[in-house]
Amino acid sequence: MEKHPKDWRFAQANKEALLTLGAYALYFIWWYVCAYGMGSGDPDQYEYVFGLPEWFFYSCIVGYPLITILLWALVRFKFKDMPLDEEVDEINEEKQS
Repeated sequence: MEKHPKDWRFAQANKEALLTLGAYALYFIWWYVCAYGMGSGDPDQYEYVFGLPEWFFYSCIVGYPLITILLWALVRFKFKDMPLDEEVDEINEEKQS
């Protein structure tokens, strides 16, 4: 396999991918704990929030806006806008020579 030259864009893309996977893992854990933790009992014993079972309300209704805000913050503060074409690097290298 051919190794890519040291390029800050690869490091940034890897960092962004790991942040995205971490956010998804956090959301999945939230959903799983709420859905199976609160919803694993007898349905007659469920508690309700706004007419919905508590497990559904917290896993789906509350979880979705929370992950949306988290993803917005990640994109806003951690992701960087970067050029994706090689020509920019080649032009910069020629100017430095």
